[in-house]
Amino acid sequence: MPGSIEFYQHKNSSPIRFQSPYTTTPHDDRGSSLSRTMASRPTVSIIGKDGTPTGATHPIPAVFSSPIRPDIVQKVHTGMAKNKRQPYAVSEKAGHQTSAESWGTGRAVARIPRVSGGGTHRAGQAAFGNMCRSGRMFAPTKIWRKWHIKINQGQKRYATCSALAASAAVPLLMARGHQVMTIPEVPLVVDSVLFDSGAMGRTAASLSLLRSVGAGADVDKAKNSKKLRAGKGKMRGRRYRQRRGPLVVYSPDTDGKELVKGFRNIPGVETCPVTALNLLQLAPGGHLGRFIVWTSAAFKALDDIYGNTTEPSAHKRDFLLPSNVVSQADLTRLINSSEIQSSLNAPKGEAVTRRSAVQKKNPLRNKQVMLRLNPYASVFAKEGQKKLS
Repeated sequence: MPGSIEFYQHKNSSPIRFQSPYTTTPHDDRGSSLSRTMASRPTVSIIGKDGTPTGATHPIPAVFSSPIRPDIVQKVHTGMAKNKRQPYAVSEKAGHQTSAESWGTGRAVARIPRVSGGGTHRAGQAAFGNMCRSGRMFAPTKIWRKWHIKINQGQKRYATCSALAASAAVPLLMARGHQVMTIPEVPLVVDSVLFDSGAMGRTAASLSLLRSVGAGADVDKAKNSKKLRAGKGKMRGRRYRQRRGPLVVYSPDTDGKELVKGFRNIPGVETCPVTALNLLQLAPGGHLGRFIVWTSAAFKALDDIYGNTTEPSAHKRDFLLPSNVVSQADLTRLINSSEIQSSLNAPKGEAVTRRSAVQKKNPLRNKQVMLRLNPYASVFAKEGQKKLS
């Protein structure tokens, strides 16, 4: 269906179809209240403390119209996730802390080095090899492995813009698992006045704000998702797994930094300054569609930080927003549109196409094939008949 996106909840389930958020109003077949939200509207309302609009609006920043490129986001995310790895290696002496020497040939045993000495079961046992008990591993790991990956700066900026654009698409948020059925609109912008004088420095105040703007369902989803990890990770500092909740993006200059203390103890909720947006938070796991709660000051700063497709950014040198190669990539929808179909000529008839593989027939046995190759063959045949008669 042109202009729509299909998502499957399970392998064999029927699809849930959403209209494209950039063309029509997002629609949920399950009867949600998203009909009043549009990701492509020119302005966004600023929400107050009680969850109702304050009356103030702000134009949608140009970064939200960037191309959504999952391939670039996944590649950059993979590289960035590797940059926090800590080197590890086995001991250089592991498996070699014993005196062992091969017995050589002629003793009807393998030539692997064997522990010297006597008076114990250990004497005569094979040592050093990776196939031996208490031996070293094959190709012992070294700390000078290439742990970190250099990522092209332009690709990192492109991926960040794509992640921001995807955060304004309701179907992508829902496909990622966020509970956005109760929020008034996407993007969700909260008035920065609520953060004055460290008003959101306490967890209770921050949680109350999230619930008042409709993000409480997503917070509860993240809180209730804490499960014990399967596997050895339980022993290695990764005992629990948990879903991601809302990401609160703020402006340090206007909103202050006290709100970080208020949100940091809410399970699944993260904070990030608008001047240092992190792709690992905007697209966790390389998956687009993070639910973001913006402060009005941070939302207004996006145009200065990222610029647009014609004017460069004021903070990023020589950076212009990426633009689409074609304005409408749905070629099927274009070709079948009434504007193009009305200008096309009527079809001239059925197309005649030759078969790519035709069975070869012997012209000496098949007259039709012979006549196709040599139209004069019929004259030869008639002359031959006359001579015989």
